[in-house]
Amino acid sequence: MLSRIADSLYWMHRYMERADGMLRLMKTSYILSFDKVQASGMTWEPALKIFTSLNQEEVAHLKQDNTAALKYLLLDTKNTNSLKVIITRARENARGVQDQITKEVWEQMNLIYHQINQPGIAEKLAGPDAILIIDNFINSSDQFCGITDSTMPRGQGWNYMNLGKQTERCLLTAEFTHFYFKKTGFDFKNEQDILFWRSLLLALSGYELHLKNYSNQHHNYNVAQQLLFDKNFPRSVYYALDRANKYLSDIAASNPVEGSIQLSRSFGRLYSSVKFADLELVEKEGLENYLTFVRKELNEFSRVLGRTYFSYS
Repeated sequence: MLSRIADSLYWMHRYMERADGMLRLMKTSYILSFDKVQASGMTWEPALKIFTSLNQEEVAHLKQDNTAALKYLLLDTKNTNSLKVIITRARENARGVQDQITKEVWEQMNLIYHQINQPGIAEKLAGPDAILIIDNFINSSDQFCGITDSTMPRGQGWNYMNLGKQTERCLLTAEFTHFYFKKTGFDFKNEQDILFWRSLLLALSGYELHLKNYSNQHHNYNVAQQLLFDKNFPRSVYYALDRANKYLSDIAASNPVEGSIQLSRSFGRLYSSVKFADLELVEKEGLENYLTFVRKELNEFSRVLGRTYFSYS
């Protein structure tokens, strides 16, 4: 497979996963902005801090206005992580590899692109239909994942796409977890109730699972356990790295280029640092240090992957 094609497939799915993560956080932020008992004290702040480059003063001003926050996160092209920019980049990558993706995947990508560019969407965000617009985007994102899963052949292209998806998912989970635990001082003993963690768990589609599978005590430990190490939670750091390891192994086996062995070993060290870790080790090292390590190593892996397989200089 040409490096240009592999690069486009990898980034197409990374951008789509980033869009999905942002939309889920936005929906949570929007709903909880109407909740007068918002225990964490954070509604739009996480989304604005994670998906924009605004300074603290600008965030403080924007987070007081639902409509302004929505428009900036969804539509403003000056925000390089707005949904409009992300979807446009994903579509540009998809357009360059139309012969490598199915017609159904391309049509769904086009549908989402036209959704974000529909006339009058800015006006609708100012009214009661705002939540319906967010829900429509989330539904379209879910359909994109389902269509991709049910129509794409399981070849090299599939491996690059899903390596990008799981890389981005792991980074988002680590980023979200870092942001919310920062308010506790990254201290497991600074116990918060489930209402505090609700917005984080909802943003990662893990709230229902948490209520069903974790006890109603030691919430800090339980939330960290779920988001870092739960093998059955599809947005945990462990699960994302485990799937990424599988796709990277398949890529290296089918395309053993110069540097692929070193790349696999480098990723293996990161994967092992999560696979064989537990909360006792994390607490000893410090949760902040551990999350920073995971994000740093994953970003470095992405850089080396680009140099090895995508011919980046």
